[in-house]
Amino acid sequence: MGSTAEEFLVASEEKAFDMNHRHIINYNIGKYETAVDKGLSKIINLENTKRKAHVVKWKVMENLDKILPEFEANFQKRGGKVIWANDAQEANREILNIIKKAGGKTVVKSKSMVTEEIQLNEYLEEHHIESLETDLGEYIVQLLGQKPYHIVTPAMHLSKEDIAELFNKHFGTPLDFTPEQLTQKARELLREKYVQADIGITGANFVIADTGSIAITENEGNARLSTSFPKIHIAVVGIEKVIPSITDLDVFWPLLATHGTGQNLTVYNTILSGPRQPEETDGPEEMYVILLDNGRTNLLAQKEQRQALYCIRCGACLNACPVYQNVGGHTYETTYSGPIGSIISPHMNGMEEFKHLSYASSLCGKCTEVCPVKIEIHKMLLLNRRDAVKEHLVTTPEKWGWAIWKKGMLSRKMTDFFSGKTKNFFLRTFFKKTWGHYKEMPKVADKSFSTMYKEQKGISD
Repeated sequence: MGSTAEEFLVASEEKAFDMNHRHIINYNIGKYETAVDKGLSKIINLENTKRKAHVVKWKVMENLDKILPEFEANFQKRGGKVIWANDAQEANREILNIIKKAGGKTVVKSKSMVTEEIQLNEYLEEHHIESLETDLGEYIVQLLGQKPYHIVTPAMHLSKEDIAELFNKHFGTPLDFTPEQLTQKARELLREKYVQADIGITGANFVIADTGSIAITENEGNARLSTSFPKIHIAVVGIEKVIPSITDLDVFWPLLATHGTGQNLTVYNTILSGPRQPEETDGPEEMYVILLDNGRTNLLAQKEQRQALYCIRCGACLNACPVYQNVGGHTYETTYSGPIGSIISPHMNGMEEFKHLSYASSLCGKCTEVCPVKIEIHKMLLLNRRDAVKEHLVTTPEKWGWAIWKKGMLSRKMTDFFSGKTKNFFLRTFFKKTWGHYKEMPKVADKSFSTMYKEQKGISD
């Protein structure tokens, strides 16, 4: 077991028994479930809509080599510039080159998980460029020096009292400030930054091939300000975010909104098709879209598992997952946490270091059930486990343990060979520390079912 896996086990155990964390998460996810149930009830034929979205995404992944160049050509027609980045280092280097060329010193960022993935804030800080998150949740976790806890609600793990204490420490606001007053304070602080910033950086929820556009979905208006005020706008987007046509938003926007927050439609849905045109009054003078691979083609090459790239980052599987609800988002030590993170991280960041996440699941299938694009997440978890074994990434004791277990389970004689007392001895001696330090170990019956059945029926061997 690698160091990342060991850290995950330690952090998971600690977080699972943190009652304050459990109370906050249960409360926030409870509110989410109520809102989402209400939102989903307004979609007339949900299953059909999800199936349609799945098919669109399937077509995209099967034709990615044609659809991405189509977007590039159409985006360039309106003066936009496209940069292809193989990995995080290349993406960061390209962003820094754009900023340096413009003589920029300050960056305002709209919420973007892909920039978290490439650790852009840290990279810019190393090069003495101020990078400020403008989404309220992201702003809060940035002040705390933390990573986002959740892909949709970055500060889900914090109570309003935690945030009031944070603002009191940084800005001297009263501890009894309401959420509305705290939001107003953040607004005042951030407004000034939009006007002063040299560069605006965002992600994109969708990349639209036929119009050469990007679509951004948000609830605070910060993305619109981040893309309008600065003279240069850089959008960093994973290559899997592309959709064939602007008409596909008719399916994806409502699905993203209802599964993400329970809204019929998010408050701000913006389509950007390049820099400011001669007849337009606002917008950036230059606009770049950085199309990021960073391991995505590794996943694309896996025919059985490439459907993980269908994900629209709604966060529904995280909120449904009993493991995520107990261990929290930070324990995963990867940008994309929860079930979806568990299936994509091993392919994007390395199977050896992140294979353990595919075992961090009850395999209840709830994640698959709630997915708006019908990704078979529980099946993908099993396929990752299979791949880890095929690549010989399991320890020798684990390999031998499963081999012995399989041999015993396939033979009734071997299963019945050891008495219940012997099996209980093995459980107490070898598994107590691993499985039983917080719960009672199961007690195996003294006699097996087949032995009792034979005795009852008077059957001799």
